[in-house]
Amino acid sequence: MLRRNKSIVIMVSVMLIVFASASAVFAAEKVGVIEPQKILFQHPDFSATQQKVKSVLSVKENEAKAAIQAETDNKKKAQIYQSKKQEAAMEEQKLMSPLFKEVELAVRKVAKSKGITVVLDKAQVFYGGIDLTNDVIQELKKNHAGK
Repeated sequence: MLRRNKSIVIMVSVMLIVFASASAVFAAEKVGVIEPQKILFQHPDFSATQQKVKSVLSVKENEAKAAIQAETDNKKKAQIYQSKKQEAAMEEQKLMSPLFKEVELAVRKVAKSKGITVVLDKAQVFYGGIDLTNDVIQELKKNHAGK
């Protein structure tokens, strides 16, 4: 019985040490938050990129309509539709990718300059965190002006 109590005391002590260590580590983290959608919409190239995306989607839609009208087999029509839909999504990703990369780099630069070690989506945080959204937008604008 005494042995059992001693092992329980040791386990509780170890758990307290682990929790205290974990708390110290988390206390050292400095958390920033951002609104990714707001940042993306404020990107200097967003409007022009969206116009390109709309143009590509329109072309793919017209290609799909023409190919579907020429086809009589419903199964092949569905395949054509899926294929054109996938092509459009890949083109959109290709056009948007540089913007995503620039946003990521701006977030990293702002976070590093402010000593932030973790950046989260503001929508996923209930409380706390340093809002970096406007600083990231300004960084993107500054980078764009330098081009």
